[in-house]
Amino acid sequence: MIKKLDILIIRAFAGPFLATFLISLFVLVMQFFWLYIDDLVGKGLDFGTLSYLTGLVAITWVPLALPLALLLSSIMTFGNLGETFEIVAIKAAGIPLLRFMRPLLIVTVFISAIAFLFANNIIPVAQLKLAAIKYDIIIAKPAFDIKEGVFYNKINGYVIKIGKKEKDDSTIRNVIIYEKNYALQDNLLLAENGTMRVTPDKKFMEFTLHNGIRYEEKGPRQTLATDFTQTSFKEYKKVFDLSSFEINKTNDSAFIYDPKMLSIRQLNTTIDSLENKEKYYENRARIEVAPYLPFAKYADSLWKPLDKDTLKKYASIHQFLPDSQRHYVYERSLSQLGTAGGNINLLNDDLNQKEESLRLHEIEWHRKFTLSVACIVLFLIGAPLGSIIRKGGLGTPLVFAIVFFVVFHLLNTFGEKFSKEGVVPPIEGMWLSTLVLIPIGAFLTFKAMRDSQLFNREFYFRTFKQVKTFLSTFRNPSDSSI
Repeated sequence: MIKKLDILIIRAFAGPFLATFLISLFVLVMQFFWLYIDDLVGKGLDFGTLSYLTGLVAITWVPLALPLALLLSSIMTFGNLGETFEIVAIKAAGIPLLRFMRPLLIVTVFISAIAFLFANNIIPVAQLKLAAIKYDIIIAKPAFDIKEGVFYNKINGYVIKIGKKEKDDSTIRNVIIYEKNYALQDNLLLAENGTMRVTPDKKFMEFTLHNGIRYEEKGPRQTLATDFTQTSFKEYKKVFDLSSFEINKTNDSAFIYDPKMLSIRQLNTTIDSLENKEKYYENRARIEVAPYLPFAKYADSLWKPLDKDTLKKYASIHQFLPDSQRHYVYERSLSQLGTAGGNINLLNDDLNQKEESLRLHEIEWHRKFTLSVACIVLFLIGAPLGSIIRKGGLGTPLVFAIVFFVVFHLLNTFGEKFSKEGVVPPIEGMWLSTLVLIPIGAFLTFKAMRDSQLFNREFYFRTFKQVKTFLSTFRNPSDSSI
């Protein structure tokens, strides 16, 4: 049954949680744009494309923003209650800490479930579409922009130089255009002035040039029998195709094989197929290696390794081979062994790739759960921590939240890196942060239930003063007897 106290605590928690969640999401999205700023600048992205990209990036960061928001908002909520002595009043009424933490714990479990559903059903689709649009933007050419006195070569087959552009950004003077001619020399076009404009559909650039000359050479290569043509004109219209500057839309299916784009059900199917590969590689080795080692089929169960004396006796194969066949046998043996060794190396490389792919799929499988459980773990750290420090606002709570979140993020990063490199199993690497932070949360809860002065400066000052007095008394026992 919901009490008035539960409603009070939930209301006190809702505002800080929404604010910190939006701030956390904004910071994480900005981190993405700072990382890819060089690939985005100068591409002429329209507002619709930028909004679509920002939305996809925000969706992918939601599972990481939720734990940070829960940590900071729980510290702020309980810090505010402690600063206004509401926690003292609640405890004086005989209500323990765990009781008035219960409504927020239920809310946190609900948010954790939403985070899991989000990571399992929405994030894979968003990651798939984000990978496609990010690829299209990165490989797209910079926006069409011709500057004065600079050779512009971004249009395929042409190099353009404009001596001067008027303030209207349309009238141009002293125009030079080199047109690539793969047969002989490049064609050259010179004009005193003209105008340039982009068609309304932004697919073509039109140059209307005045008072110029066009030079062209025609004829077969590697001969002097060519025709050199010089054409003077009062007005000449040149159209350039700008379709290569548009962002092409890559099909999402090109990135579907990334483990990040799979749900739990799809990951289970893939992991199961990757784990059952022993028979496949055993049969493949028998087919690809056995034909080059034909003597192996003569081995039986009674075969035993030779002792040292026998090995010394038959150490050289020279005594069994006639001189006429010795070179042929050596060459044939080396060829067989080289082929067998090459096939074994290929099998080993293929097996290593499969094991790496299995680790990546298992990492993504565990990630679906670890970020959801992190919401509960960080709340269990933030709530008792806020009741201990008894400070509201954004100052002290933000400092503690950043410290614990950095620890959580570093442990997550190190664990994932160790798992990818095969140092530890994925289950240990991905749950490393949870295993480390759960004891810290239990310790802080234990301290908060007993009104610990863990972060009280005055407590440490008194303790240090007592230790100093004790040490001084220990060094000078005669002073204490006076």
